[in-house]
Amino acid sequence: MIANPQARGLTPDEYLAWEREQPIKHEYIDGEVYAMAGGTLAHNAITVNLISILRSKLRGTGCKVYATDVKVRVAAKGPYFYPDLVVSCDERDHRATEVLQYPKLIVEVLSPSTAGFDRGDKFKFYRRIATLQEYVLIDSEQVGIDCYRKTRAGKWELTGYPDDVENEENPILELVSLDFQCPLALVYEEVELPEPSSQMTGD
Repeated sequence: MIANPQARGLTPDEYLAWEREQPIKHEYIDGEVYAMAGGTLAHNAITVNLISILRSKLRGTGCKVYATDVKVRVAAKGPYFYPDLVVSCDERDHRATEVLQYPKLIVEVLSPSTAGFDRGDKFKFYRRIATLQEYVLIDSEQVGIDCYRKTRAGKWELTGYPDDVENEENPILELVSLDFQCPLALVYEEVELPEPSSQMTGD
């Protein structure tokens, strides 16, 4: 993300009004706005795959899937983020016109430039959302998904796919918050992952 020096010190309402007029998306943290970089084709394909899978599964359940153009508000003063995928089962979100506030599941597809923030500070912000039950990070450069689940005790536990599942040859992704399972391969179906670098392969 890149800070915009011409839009500093904005209140949340000022940010929302300003953002409506912008040609690109900006996230908002503590009065600062940050332009969002475009994603890779792999990033886009993974997002489209998961949206397609979840829409079919959630049809008629009262839960809805929202894609990358939808903002999520963490608290009244922000931050505001644009996750790659959000699922909300809250009627208050279904009546909203601009911002979601009560997500059950948030998914971020990782890019090299944003992975550290998505795993670190952004997750700290997301954990403030009382309704959030799962936070999913999907690698767009190799097959791998980290799923953080909130326990009944309010703690967050990590399950990695395929590393932490029994059947590593045909791993199944599980989203407990949605009572959902699917082969990990479907998330990466027809996704062209980048070739490992020569440094990584030892060539």
